[in-house]
Amino acid sequence: MYHRTLKKTLEKVSQAFPVLLLTGPRQVGKTTLLELCADDNRTYVTLDDLDARNLAKNDPALFLQNYPLPIIIDEVQYAPELMSYIKIAVDKDKRNGLFWLTGSQKFNLMSGITESLAGRVAILDLLGLSHAETEGRGENNIPFLPTEVWLNHIKPTLTKSKNMIDMYQHIWLGSFPKLHENGEDIRDIFYRSYIQTYIQRDVKDILKISSDIDFMRFLTAIAARTGQMVNYADLSRDVGVDNKTIKSWMSVLETSGLIYLLKPYYNNLSKRLIKNSKIYFLDTGLCSYLTKWPDAQSLANGAMSGAILETYIFSEILKSYWHQGKEAHFHYYRDADQKEIDLLIETGDTLYPVEFKRTGTPSLHATKHFSVLKKLGKHIGTGAVICFVEKDIFLSETVRAIPAGYI
Repeated sequence: MYHRTLKKTLEKVSQAFPVLLLTGPRQVGKTTLLELCADDNRTYVTLDDLDARNLAKNDPALFLQNYPLPIIIDEVQYAPELMSYIKIAVDKDKRNGLFWLTGSQKFNLMSGITESLAGRVAILDLLGLSHAETEGRGENNIPFLPTEVWLNHIKPTLTKSKNMIDMYQHIWLGSFPKLHENGEDIRDIFYRSYIQTYIQRDVKDILKISSDIDFMRFLTAIAARTGQMVNYADLSRDVGVDNKTIKSWMSVLETSGLIYLLKPYYNNLSKRLIKNSKIYFLDTGLCSYLTKWPDAQSLANGAMSGAILETYIFSEILKSYWHQGKEAHFHYYRDADQKEIDLLIETGDTLYPVEFKRTGTPSLHATKHFSVLKKLGKHIGTGAVICFVEKDIFLSETVRAIPAGYI
């Protein structure tokens, strides 16, 4: 059992809101986390159970009578009819923490949530296991910033640092809890089943996809482009469907927590900034499976080694925010002169620039584009190059090299 970073935030939020909604992809541990936080008097019901689902849809009032409060309702997206009855229940009973809901189809959930439960519900996002959680330091993890404060907090919790191949083994395996419990022997079976039973089923419920082959071609094309800027025309040509369909499919993958579209930083001070988003697959194991890398060694030495490392580090930084219940104000920078910065973390009026590099000997040259940020009218905080150095070192007075294993 891994200690999930989100546990502390979840317990705190539940004391302040009558309804808590935990969203995220299937199989990332949402139900396990809620059951871990629940005491013995909390009822549990899943709407994967067809009898419970039919009752919730056809007679929501009777459903809530059958299952006493407080309650966990798993996969609540299958019965949006429940939302207005949950509102009635929490308006009548003023206690906080009455309803804990999970949903793996966020695109189905949000309209009912915003209409019926506005002001009554706290929404938290859970992704797969973070690197910190698999190392047993999830409880002490905090949102990443390349600052002295973050380093001083993280370094006492670190275990033995991973070498490059160890890191790629972690990347290749992925972040789903079941794989970390059962090992790599079941990896291919797990991902094949995951695609067949979860992604295709859930997404096809929404999109009414007629061709499984087209959608699998789309998934593979997205995985192969992780860490790259989105080009809808290019994707449309490779997949064989129109731009409108690509955008619709992409939107569903994003809202279901399988991909993240990183927006470019843009303000009115510069008209020469690129406006396309970058795409990141949020589970590197699934991404590696879709792009057919047979083992960690081939992935580390292959054409995707840089892109998959960037994807992994980005997703780990994102988890450090989401698993604390924090918003991630992330961007990347690219202008018409091809100057690019992998990640900008915005906090208040400060931008923290971050580069991801597959090297053990970073140089200050890796941060050559950080200086372009001065023209954006924001305060520029300390920067970082996240790479395979053995320990954090200064590259300059304002830039550190940070080991990927710290994240």
